Amino acid sequence: MKQLTVTIPDEFYNTFIEFFKHIPEAKINENKDFEVPEWQKEMVLERIKNAKPEDYIDAKKSLNKLKKKHGF
Repeated sequence: MKQLTVTIPDEFYNTFIEFFKHIPEAKINENKDFEVPEWQKEMVLERIKNAKPEDYIDAKKSLNKLKKKHGF
């Protein structure tokens, strides 16, 4: 048996699930770990809107600080 991970648009989800429900050996595992709640999306957008340039940290500098701090 093969395993498949598929990302589909929301509008096709129900059709996709209904199709596979008719295959007896098909096992559907819905992974909802990747759904971000609306309140969290709003919070992030608000933080981005209120952020000042000095609030941002260069990614390379940040990684270097982490490497120095944790020794990896």
